[in-house]
Amino acid sequence: MVGEKPRQARPANPQLTLNLVPDPGYERENFFVSGSNEQAYAMIELWPSWPDPTLLILGPSGAGKSHLGAIWASIAKAGIQSAASLAAADIEALAAAGPLLIDDADAIGHSEAQLFHLVNLMRERGTALVLTAKTPPDAWGLRTADLVSRLRLAPTAAIGPPDDALMRAVLVKLLIDRQLVVDTGVVGYIALRIERSLDAARSFIDALDREALARQSRISRAIAGDVLLAMGHGGEQGPFHDERARSDNSGDGDLLPMTLPLTVRRSGSSGLGGL
Repeated sequence: MVGEKPRQARPANPQLTLNLVPDPGYERENFFVSGSNEQAYAMIELWPSWPDPTLLILGPSGAGKSHLGAIWASIAKAGIQSAASLAAADIEALAAAGPLLIDDADAIGHSEAQLFHLVNLMRERGTALVLTAKTPPDAWGLRTADLVSRLRLAPTAAIGPPDDALMRAVLVKLLIDRQLVVDTGVVGYIALRIERSLDAARSFIDALDREALARQSRISRAIAGDVLLAMGHGGEQGPFHDERARSDNSGDGDLLPMTLPLTVRRSGSSGLGGL
């Protein structure tokens, strides 16, 4: 491409890289609120003033459901169980222990009877029960009509796929966590092409960091494009390539670390921002 610097190949003896990846934090301060999750986050902020003790958090994979559920669990001092773990769980003890989060409820599988028993016990006690899932209960393959009916009655907090603003904020946060200095134009270039998933953002930044270390080079758009292509995200062939290319070639732009483009949403405040 005209104006693009030649790509820097890996050295003959690439630098050995260590997998020192920061653990993804599920703390409240690491959750960014944007248009895709604002209503769901507002519902969590309303607790315990919910219209029903049961709440469903629904959204696609990598949208931040588990993170949002973990925030509620921290606020409510709730226990956390995966749906798969219910098969071996003491349902009576779980229901008696207080508020509870069931993660990946749509993967309930053969534990449907245990879930039905748990839902009934929690409702009898008026204890909060939050379930995260990718799809509504009708799509879980449940055979117990009464369980489906009870779950249909529960309020739903829906999370959409991360929007552009959220993807940029997440990418910046991941880069800052690794103390990586990156041109803001590169962040925009990545955000326009990467899969709309927080998990995909983590995987991409991990691969980008390792590739830059292996090449012993500062992260550039060329390296980012190579990693995008290697991970099947389109790289240079992205739909906004021509427009982004003109922007990227006009100058180096600002460098990260920088202030996050979205702010953390707290009770009584406004903002955009979820990892």
